Amino acid sequence: MLIGLVGKPNSGKTTFFNAATAGNAKVADYPFTTIEPNVGVAFVTQECVCREFGVKDNPKNSLCIDGIRHIPVKLIDVAGLVPDAWKGRGLGNKFLDDLRQADVLIHVVDASGSFDADGRPLGKPGLWDPLKDIEFLEDEIVRWMYQILKRDWDKWARRIEVERRDFVTSMAERLSGLSIKIEHIKEVLKRLDLDIEKPRQWTDDELYFFAKELRKIAKPILIVANKIDIPKAEENYQRMLDKGIDAIPASALAEWALIQYADKDIIKYVRGSDHFEILDPNKLNERERKLFEKISEILEKWKGTGVQKALNKAVFDIGKMITVYPVEDASKLSDKKGNVLPDVFLVREGTRVREFASLIHTDLAKTFLYAIDVRSKKKLPEDYILRNRDVIKIVAAGARG
Repeated sequence: MLIGLVGKPNSGKTTFFNAATAGNAKVADYPFTTIEPNVGVAFVTQECVCREFGVKDNPKNSLCIDGIRHIPVKLIDVAGLVPDAWKGRGLGNKFLDDLRQADVLIHVVDASGSFDADGRPLGKPGLWDPLKDIEFLEDEIVRWMYQILKRDWDKWARRIEVERRDFVTSMAERLSGLSIKIEHIKEVLKRLDLDIEKPRQWTDDELYFFAKELRKIAKPILIVANKIDIPKAEENYQRMLDKGIDAIPASALAEWALIQYADKDIIKYVRGSDHFEILDPNKLNERERKLFEKISEILEKWKGTGVQKALNKAVFDIGKMITVYPVEDASKLSDKKGNVLPDVFLVREGTRVREFASLIHTDLAKTFLYAIDVRSKKKLPEDYILRNRDVIKIVAAGARG
């Protein structure tokens, strides 16, 4: 799964990227610090099934820390977006092209309102309305998608009508480069009253609304109200909630500081936790003591820095992903080498067990016979729809047992 980090310059998205990936991407207080996209691995977290089964696991494709499974996801931090990026302003076209394969977008917003629309400093918090950033960014992405649809539309639509091609399949092929799937297009058409038999008759407004609904489904956005510890940020966060915006309050800088000090063994901290432990207070200078006092206040008030909450919400709630644990030995919950609960996969809600087999190995899907639910010991047919935290054994031809 690929998560795209978006936001105007100086919103704190690269700091969010560093906090999420423990990376060292360049951060500065001027626009377009990020030119080439930063790509890294972050982790989403969920209670591991090892606790339920009472076993000690040894994961291979993920981590298990104190009974919490940390599952890797890919994160891309692209150049800051400014108004009219869809026209090519700033690094707009490059920014948007970098997001083609993203499944979910996290929009990191400077909730303190310290920078204008282009990311230029205003001198103090509260001089800019961050709700404008939310509105403009969503509009920019819709206009970018609309522009792609509009290109050669008449020629494409004529072919659909003359050759009587299936609209949904043809549209999915047309937009495959944007990681848009058939089910996305079907869902949009359910919401809009459009004549897919005569797409040449669509007006520009109808095509725009098609792009707008498609953005909501294929490129859903989670808002992160960053810099929540700065004056005015909490007030603006509340305004977001009042407007019906389901934002996550966050301090990416606090998370990044905690990770850095944990790596130096100065503190003990688990990502996403609402507390930390100072291992040796004598190693701290006065500035660091004040820093940790401030971070403690953030953690106590907001129950964490918000970075891990945002990643989890983006993947599980917005992206509608679930976790599935495949094993080869149903009694020992292990693979052939004896590794207990070695792997966990992120798959979309609605995934059938045979589809899941193909994700593990294409040959496994071809020789698939049935699966076994480790909990109930029941056989699962190929069209069984997987549920979150399922533990299953896949039985294939030539591999019974």
